[in-house]
Amino acid sequence: MKQARIYIISIGATFAFLLLIGNIYKLQIEKGDYYAARAASQYHMAGLLDPLRGTIYFTDRNDNKIPAAMIKEYPLIFAVPTEITDPQGIATTLSPIVGIDQPTLATMLAKPHDEYELLVRKATDDQVAKIEDLKIKGIYEDSEDLRFYPFGTLASQLLGFVGMSANSTSPIGRYGLELEYNDQLAGMPGKLNGNKIVSSTPGEDLQLTIDVNVQTRAEEILQNLIQNFKAEKGMVIVEDPATGKILAMGAFPNFDPNTYASASLNTYMNPMVQEVYEPGSVMKVITMAGGLDAGKLTPSTTFFDSGSLSLDGYTIRNWDLKAHGTVTMTQIIEDSLNTGAAYAERLVGPDLFLSYLKKFGFGEKTGIALPGELDGSLANLSGAFRPVNFATAAFGQGISVTPLQMIDAIGALANGGKLMRPYVVASDGPQEIRQVVSPEAAKEATDMMVAAVDNAGVTTISHYSVAGKTGTAQIPDFVHGGYLDNQFIHTYIGFAPAYNPKFIALIRIDKPDTELAGESVVPAFRDLAQFILNYYNVPPDRLNAPSGN
Repeated sequence: MKQARIYIISIGATFAFLLLIGNIYKLQIEKGDYYAARAASQYHMAGLLDPLRGTIYFTDRNDNKIPAAMIKEYPLIFAVPTEITDPQGIATTLSPIVGIDQPTLATMLAKPHDEYELLVRKATDDQVAKIEDLKIKGIYEDSEDLRFYPFGTLASQLLGFVGMSANSTSPIGRYGLELEYNDQLAGMPGKLNGNKIVSSTPGEDLQLTIDVNVQTRAEEILQNLIQNFKAEKGMVIVEDPATGKILAMGAFPNFDPNTYASASLNTYMNPMVQEVYEPGSVMKVITMAGGLDAGKLTPSTTFFDSGSLSLDGYTIRNWDLKAHGTVTMTQIIEDSLNTGAAYAERLVGPDLFLSYLKKFGFGEKTGIALPGELDGSLANLSGAFRPVNFATAAFGQGISVTPLQMIDAIGALANGGKLMRPYVVASDGPQEIRQVVSPEAAKEATDMMVAAVDNAGVTTISHYSVAGKTGTAQIPDFVHGGYLDNQFIHTYIGFAPAYNPKFIALIRIDKPDTELAGESVVPAFRDLAQFILNYYNVPPDRLNAPSGN
C-alpha cells in the first residue's frame, strides 16, 4: 500500500513536471518569438516607464464625476523586421489590411537590425482578427494605453488633446486644459536603474466645474442655431455669476479629440478666450452702469433722440435709422439706441468712462486657467483724445473684447457689482477681483435689462424675471478699412432669475443670414434658460406675474 502511494505520488509529480516543461516549451519555443516581440514592443513604446495620465472629469447637478478625458486600452499592430524573411511578399498581403502602401510597407519590413515597427495604432477589431488569422511570423498585435474622450466633440476646445513630442516618449498636452495642466496630469515617468525598473508616478486627476448636461444642451442649441441661420460659427458660455464657476463653454465648428489629426488647425483654438471682437450693443449696459455708479445719470434721465449724432466728421445713427424723440436711459436700453449710449458716455466723461471699462475687466485678461488668453484692446481710447472713439465705444464699437470678458462684465452686475475671476477647475474656487460698481448701481442696471426683456417679450419666461441685452455688431474689414457690408455678429447675454441669478449665459453667432439678433440668438437664449432653470429646479420669482412667451 505504501509503495502504491509512493508510486501514485511519483506519477503525479512526473506529470506535473512534464506539464511545467511543456508549458515552458510552449512559452519559450512555440510562442518565444511572440513574447520576445512583445517585450520589444513594450521597450520601444516605454510602456513600463510611462506614467498613467490623470483623468479629467465633468460633473453634474449632483456633483457626480463623469470622465471627460481618460486612459483606454487600444489594440495595435506591429512588426519585428528582424524576423521577416520575405518583406515584399508580406507587404503585398498586409498593405490592404494596415492601410500602408506596399512600397512603403516593404521598406519598413526590410529594415536590418530593426526589432520594432509600429504599423497600426488604434487598430480595429477587423484588422486584429485578420492579423491573427494570417499568423505571419514577425507581425503581431498588442495593446497600449492611449487618451480617450468618451464625449467626442463635446467641449473639445476647452479640453484640448494630447499628442506626441519629439522631446518626449510620452504624449503631452497640446491644447486646452490638457496643455494648461499637463504637468499635473502627466505624472512622473519611471526609469531603469540597472536591471531594476523604478515605477512611474501616475498623474493627478482634474475635476472641472463643467456640468455635462448643461454643456450638452448648450451645444445642441448652438449647433441648431448655426444651422438654422446658416451662420459661419458660434459659441456659448454658461457661468454662475456669484462664483465665476463656468458651467458650459463650447464653440462650433469643433473637433473630435480622439481623431484630432483629421480636423482643421483653426478648430483647436478656444475662441471664448483666444478671439476678440467688437461686442456691439451689449456694451450699452456697461456704459449705463458706470454712469449710474458715478451719479452722472439715473434710469429716468432723459435725452432727445434726433436719430443721428455728428462727431469728428462722422455720423452716428441708430440701428433702425429712426429718431425716437425724448427717451429715458431705461428706454435707451430697451430700444438699444446708439445715440443714447453716446449721450450717456458724454455725461460720464471720457476719463471716467475709460476707468469704468478697465474696472469691468476690459483690456486685461480674466485670469482663467486656460492657455493663450487674450486681453482685448482699448487702444482707441488712449493717446490722442477723439470724442467719436468714446461715443462708439459706448455702444461696443472701436474696442475689442473676448467673449469671456464680456460675460464676466455683465456677470458683475448680476452679482451686485462684484467682478469674479472665472474658473473651470473646481479646486481653484471662487475669487473676487474687485467691486466695480455699487450694489445699488448694479440693481438699477439690472432693472434696465429686465425692462428690456419685458418690453421685447421674446425672452420672457413664465413666472421668472429675466435680465438680458442683445448685441448686433458690425465686422471690421481689415483689408479695405471700415466694416463689411451686411455681415454681423449677434450676441445675447442674459441671466435669471434676475435678482438672484442661478446662471448667466452668452450666445454668439457670426454672419447669420438675418440682420436681427431678436430672430436668432434671443430665442436660443430663452430655450437654454428654460432648460437650466428646470434642470436645477430653480423656484420661480414672479409667482403672480403673467406668463411669458
